Amino acid sequence: MEINHSKRRLSKNNINSIFQKKASKFASLFLYICFMKTSEIYGIKPTLEALHANQTIDKIFVQKNIKNEGLKEIIHLASEQHIAVSYVPIEKLNKLSKNNNHQGVFAKISPISYVNIEDLLENSFSKKEDPFFIILDELSDVRNVGAIIRTAECTNVDGIITLKQGGAAINDQTVKTSTGAIFNIPICKVDHIKDVLFYMDSYQIQTVAATEKTDQSVYEVDFNKPTALIMGSEGKGVSKNALQMAKVKAKLPMLGETSSLNVSVACGAILYEMVRQRQS
Repeated sequence: MEINHSKRRLSKNNINSIFQKKASKFASLFLYICFMKTSEIYGIKPTLEALHANQTIDKIFVQKNIKNEGLKEIIHLASEQHIAVSYVPIEKLNKLSKNNNHQGVFAKISPISYVNIEDLLENSFSKKEDPFFIILDELSDVRNVGAIIRTAECTNVDGIITLKQGGAAINDQTVKTSTGAIFNIPICKVDHIKDVLFYMDSYQIQTVAATEKTDQSVYEVDFNKPTALIMGSEGKGVSKNALQMAKVKAKLPMLGETSSLNVSVACGAILYEMVRQRQS
């Protein structure tokens, strides 16, 4: 009697694949739990230690009109590391720290490490000829950002680019909404939307602004080429500067009485049109 060894090997491979997927999800959950405990710090010494350790800090809040050598060092190090510092009244710090002894400083630590824009583009082109990126133009709702990241990872997007100022910070809610997908996709932060679009032009990446201010449908756009999709804020849409610089403007058809979609839903619809084109 012959034994079909190929089936046995296939079974082992399937088991290994399932185990790896489970392990990956477990690792993402572990990272999320660890982050939840350390996403916010306050006090002079803990903030200095975070800065000296080169932790990825999103923003530092410093009390107005307070003089302290430790705070001066924090502000100096923040400037060197290009970290935004906001000067706020003591009431704001009391609220952020839940009335704990903040000593005039409060910092928000990012759950992820950000990549450099040049490294993101170089690495992406080294892996494929037609990378796809998403540019988040001043989105303010962290849950929308998390939902977009989740869909982006599912559709094999090569990177997410967001702004240092004016957009939602990556925080615990973003991680939760993305269901850990945020740990599996490169995230880049830049100072200005113009900076991103200049980079895209230099790499010959078509920039597509999702906007209702056009007659062209997303189904008319060729997504079989290197592309960066620009998604605008929930209230204002894509900014004026981005609209002026984008090479393509496209919209989703609205066939009912409602005039707009949630930004994460709209982004998902466009991403799957990209997938459809690239798989056909």
